[in-house]
Amino acid sequence: MAEKQSPGNEPLGPEFDDPELDAVFAKASPADTIAAVLTEARLVLAEVDEPLNAELWGSDILGALGSGDSHADAIAEAAEQAGTPEAMAALCALAAVGQDKLRAAATEAADRLAALGVNRPVWAESIGKPSPVLCWTYGDALGEQEVVTMSFRYSHAEHVVSVLLDHAQAGAIKNIWVGESGDLLDRTKKLSEEDPGMRFKMITQSDARARMDRAIAAGECPQRQDETARVSSTRALLRSRVTLLPH
Repeated sequence: MAEKQSPGNEPLGPEFDDPELDAVFAKASPADTIAAVLTEARLVLAEVDEPLNAELWGSDILGALGSGDSHADAIAEAAEQAGTPEAMAALCALAAVGQDKLRAAATEAADRLAALGVNRPVWAESIGKPSPVLCWTYGDALGEQEVVTMSFRYSHAEHVVSVLLDHAQAGAIKNIWVGESGDLLDRTKKLSEEDPGMRFKMITQSDARARMDRAIAAGECPQRQDETARVSSTRALLRSRVTLLPH
């Protein structure tokens, strides 16, 4: 089937997806990389008042770094030394979407800053802890491509993480979209009713978890530049959301 984006052909992309970050971090020394992270935090996180947007920022930063937990201690130490509200916000955001080493280092650094009187951002208590809600899947009748969508709720709003899987590539991840839930489920159902070549069904949270675990194990297969950028910038957020789903 022709590749399907999120229903309505409006990809739900990360608000802080910055293609220039990759280039900046790729050429920077470790010290300059840490400085760039803190500069991004100062420019962006001071204006953020929602946990999802903070997570998108953190996921985008980690995608640009492209090095797993290798910068974990250095990032946490530099942010702690800066001791600013923006540095605290960066630590909270990275702790929410980072892997184990970064999560631990950022959490401990944030706790020490809090003990010194640096305030956590308003979203810090809830970040990384949305409740899973509905999950569904749709794809072509031949089973070549499939989109798995998982919805999550913070107290004030719902959002979705939609993942395009390419079953010609062993079910690997081809694209990822993140955004507000809105009427996405209704639009998807309507499209499936209008398109005889489209297969839609609601799935359980545990089914969605199993599909995502298999997809993550299969790897990534973006083909276009925009797909590569989006998968990179939302990878960390996707993985953090998958851990919230039951087995």
